Amino acid sequence: MRGASHMLLVAAMLVTLCQAAAAGTVQPPPHAPASIEWVGGVGNSLSQPASFYSSQEAVRIAETVLLTQRDNGGWPKNYDRARVLSEEDRRKLLSQKKLSDTTFDNGSTHSEVRYLAKVCNATGEERYKQACLQGVVFMLKAQYGNGGWPQSYPNARGYSRHITFNDGAMTGVMTALRDIEQDEAAYPFVSTKARAHCAQAVAKGVRCILACQIDVEGTKTAWCAQHDEKTLAPRKARSYELASISGSESVGVVQFLMQIEDPSAEVIGAVEAAVAWFERSKLQGIKLVHAEDASKPNGFDNMVVEDPKAPPMWARFYDIKTNQPIFCSRDGVPRRTLAEISHERRTGYSWLGHYARDLLGRDLPAWRRRLGRN
Repeated sequence: MRGASHMLLVAAMLVTLCQAAAAGTVQPPPHAPASIEWVGGVGNSLSQPASFYSSQEAVRIAETVLLTQRDNGGWPKNYDRARVLSEEDRRKLLSQKKLSDTTFDNGSTHSEVRYLAKVCNATGEERYKQACLQGVVFMLKAQYGNGGWPQSYPNARGYSRHITFNDGAMTGVMTALRDIEQDEAAYPFVSTKARAHCAQAVAKGVRCILACQIDVEGTKTAWCAQHDEKTLAPRKARSYELASISGSESVGVVQFLMQIEDPSAEVIGAVEAAVAWFERSKLQGIKLVHAEDASKPNGFDNMVVEDPKAPPMWARFYDIKTNQPIFCSRDGVPRRTLAEISHERRTGYSWLGHYARDLLGRDLPAWRRRLGRN
């Protein structure tokens, strides 16, 4: 269903939903979840059954995504895509169209492009296609000449101008562009020329990833959460996010490289070097405990305790020279243990986790089997 007839259907759906919301009787279709979780990151917005994307709920969310798209083709972050909008909400979003607060942080922009493609394919609505294509152009424009992507574009300031692996910003964009180039069924409306541009951008991005891999005295390790947009050197972000080797963000980088269908010897070498770094950087015999503590401002504390049976963990940040885990309060001073930093940062940030568990236990064996490297 296309054109004016579909516009009438969309309008009717939205009127019905608004009336139902006012009466407190909104009910999702039987194949839809109770709610779409899509505030930061991707949530479950891209993993619904195919039938969901032609539903009233999917269309309602797509309309919110359209309203929130800026005139430059990108999206801001951390808005609730699934929230039922009032007329005042709609007027406010329309008044913000010219803002340049667009970003790739927390899954923004590349997630919207993916979602709109799904709803476009399910409904045939031309406006979703055009908004999706605008988003693709935005992602291509945002790429640096050296192949990297900043956290924000076009008004990147401070650390947001750096090449950003934090929260999967760069790999999220590259994964979307790779899929657009390779998966014609998911993006049938993308031209051959545009697919070629996506392929070129991804190839440049891979070269940038390889160039950013941190070399310590001749040994390749992993990546910082962000790298200088000109020199590619590791760079700090917020005061407690120091220039370091990331035990968290590097996982997503390696997983992206593993997805390359026919990897070069350089890509294979980068993966194996990073895997070796993860192996020698794992922290064993400890676990992170979340304990109630009435004496603390928020009633709990996080602490590291010994446990010889605990599975390996990795630190969020490692000192580049010593490869020792580092922890930091807002004063920007690196500490050697979690206990040494402020309670506010100790409980308000992810410092330790089983970040590389699936990478080493699931992804690596599958990748090696696929390449015949067992």
